[in-house]
Amino acid sequence: MRTVKVPDTRALEPDSDPTPSRLLSPLFVLVTLSTFAYFTSVGALQPTLPRFVEGPLGGGSVAVGLSVGIFSIAAVLMRPFGGYLSDLHGRRMAMVLGAAAVAAAILGQIWVESLAWLVPLRVASGIGEALFWVGAAAVVSDLAPENRRGEAVSYFSLALYGGLVLGPVLGETVLAQDSYGNVWLLAAGLAALAALLGLPVGDTRLDAGSHSVSGWRRFVHPGAILPGTVLATSMLGLGGFFTFVPLYALELGMSGSRLVFALFSGVVLIVRSFGARIPDRLGSLKSARGALTGQAAGLTIAALWQTPTGLLVGTVVYALGQSLAFPALMTMAVGRAKASERGAVVGTFSAFFDFGFGLGAVVLGVVAGTMGYAGSFLVGAGVALGGLLLLGLRADSI
Repeated sequence: MRTVKVPDTRALEPDSDPTPSRLLSPLFVLVTLSTFAYFTSVGALQPTLPRFVEGPLGGGSVAVGLSVGIFSIAAVLMRPFGGYLSDLHGRRMAMVLGAAAVAAAILGQIWVESLAWLVPLRVASGIGEALFWVGAAAVVSDLAPENRRGEAVSYFSLALYGGLVLGPVLGETVLAQDSYGNVWLLAAGLAALAALLGLPVGDTRLDAGSHSVSGWRRFVHPGAILPGTVLATSMLGLGGFFTFVPLYALELGMSGSRLVFALFSGVVLIVRSFGARIPDRLGSLKSARGALTGQAAGLTIAALWQTPTGLLVGTVVYALGQSLAFPALMTMAVGRAKASERGAVVGTFSAFFDFGFGLGAVVLGVVAGTMGYAGSFLVGAGVALGGLLLLGLRADSI
């Protein structure tokens, strides 16, 4: 198989070459398309898997939570190990093996007749998810010139986000016309396509085999701890927002939350498309500070201005903050690691994403039970301010 050679991007640092270098190479586009196919597969399961558990499998809310949560738990635990594997054996191995594992696990759901059979398949999917995502994100970090890394992450995240938007539509459309089996075939086929698109990816690692970290640091990279912790404070509020906005909208007299999510998605897509270079031009630290400030402000507006208009205005402000947070913080994390350790740092950093999002749904659910939905948004805003404070206290180490 033809190996794709990747130039050493250390020669493209702003100090040595102030002119932005080419970013949208054929390999970058290929990895982005593979990511889009994979997350369209994941998205197709979001609305259909809970219905499958409650319907044909006869499970209740606990069973639904288990089938969804076990996937996230497996992914969180596997991400750091997947990052180390991608540094050791290459990004293609992680991408192809991960997507193929997900395809096989989803295909296996065709023959599932009980929750006992579904759970191990979901564990396998979570492991595959961790391998694929870490491998793909590490390729993007390898390919991006130093002065355009934030832009690269922004475009890459659009593929992820776009797949999670399109996937549910495809899944529900197929389910309405046919059966769960055809949904699983669709999702498995998309994951298999992601694996095939990953096959031409060559060895993009720089300084392969040169590792300055050892022991547990090979799996939990120290450079990702600070940016990852801040990311978790951002994701905690998002987990609560996604979970309770549908109920909060009804409480405010709206017919549903479709407009809220449409606004959120539209703002994120626009900012990450046309403002992709913001993290590079402002710097990752300033961009992250602005992102967390916007998140805290947006959640506060939604909580205190308790009308449909207030919720929509708060959503726009909140989405502006969320648009910049992930690209800025991932750029920061990758910049704190050697080129040969990017898989490890991406694996560690991305684990904080799942951890914060999952924790948000649980913790803010408890808050909502005692303080109401508005109270949960205020607590989410306070946690985002905590991340902002952490960036201020540790700015000298970034």
